[in-house]
Amino acid sequence: MAAEVPMLLIIWHSRTGAARALAEATLEGALTEGAARLLPAGEAMPEDLLSACGYVFACPENLGTMSGAMKEFFDRCYYPLLGQIEGRAYATLIAAGSDGSGAERQLDRIVTGWRLRRIAEGLIVNLGAQSPEEILAPKIMDLVSLQKCRDLGQSMAAGLTMGAF
Repeated sequence: MAAEVPMLLIIWHSRTGAARALAEATLEGALTEGAARLLPAGEAMPEDLLSACGYVFACPENLGTMSGAMKEFFDRCYYPLLGQIEGRAYATLIAAGSDGSGAERQLDRIVTGWRLRRIAEGLIVNLGAQSPEEILAPKIMDLVSLQKCRDLGQSMAAGLTMGAF
């Protein structure tokens, strides 16, 4: 029986398509080097995280913090996973209107309790959306940001496959 390839789990939430596009590009890169799965935050359960060896969390920043749907994912999964996923690798992707650091700090603070290990600098993509119309409009991501996500997915999947993290 062949050994199972370590899997990268990409959990995302998006309202306007930006964070979803970042997550999908990450999956595309990851699949070139190993096993990966894309899962909406609203569907992610503790057993999904237990079956993975590393994680990418992708969400928008809303009102200075991570989106409510991503926070609800953490609320639902946090306590059932305490003591079970320590040391696993993670990275973050934040789609923001102008800053993004609040969402990244909030996410980092939560996963500190799980004792996850950040293995890549967080990617914050600032879209410059400031008016209600711009904020609510569907987003198209730039090619440079999407390539950074592909590169992240590829390097994380390769690192998991090699046992580097």
